[in-house]
Amino acid sequence: MANRGKRYAAGYAKVDRKKQYTVAEAVALVKANATAKFDETIEIAMNLGVDPRHADQMVRGVVTLPSGSGRSARVAVFARDAKAEEAKKAGADIVGAEDLMEQVQRGEINFDRVIATPDMMPIVGRLGKILGPRGMMPNPKVGTVTQNVAQAIADAKGGAVEFRVEKAGILHAGIGKSSFDEAAIEANVNAFLSAVLKAKPSGAKGGYLKKISLTSTMGPGVAIDISEASTS
Repeated sequence: MANRGKRYAAGYAKVDRKKQYTVAEAVALVKANATAKFDETIEIAMNLGVDPRHADQMVRGVVTLPSGSGRSARVAVFARDAKAEEAKKAGADIVGAEDLMEQVQRGEINFDRVIATPDMMPIVGRLGKILGPRGMMPNPKVGTVTQNVAQAIADAKGGAVEFRVEKAGILHAGIGKSSFDEAAIEANVNAFLSAVLKAKPSGAKGGYLKKISLTSTMGPGVAIDISEASTS
């Protein structure tokens, strides 16, 4: 913890806490402060002017990061027969129906994303209390309930990141790795910001973007200029 504290303090000293940085400046600072011995995740956090308790203020979507996410998503697919075979050939890590449902009910969740064909939703629906809080419940709006399971698997493994606003209007996601070059991280940040702006709900009143910060796993947060982000 002492080493972590020293690294964090050194990084914190480089950041002007009263300043909002451009995306390029924030990326450069965060990358420079990512000095851990492992490949740190670059994370974005946003405070939005919405109340997700109201259906017309929910913010949810998916974005394919142009530089990839830097992590290999483990994908589970609920499908039968020909669609199950399609999922296996497309590289799904786990494929099943009732057997997969029972596995999840036992707490065996060895995956990061869930895809389902429409006919599987009566089964998947029974898992709402388990998958919902983890942000894994398939949804046609983000392309995870579909007949085109091969494309959905390719998207999930190729850098597609789902986002969903949480309590108090907080939204966060991993959008790359510290080993990425600055241009790659910047491209991912801008793609993510653009997706969140496009997902602005009809019920949002007043300022939509309240606060945006970028950080690495072990580094301090860097505030991003909201005016610049609003034009992404």
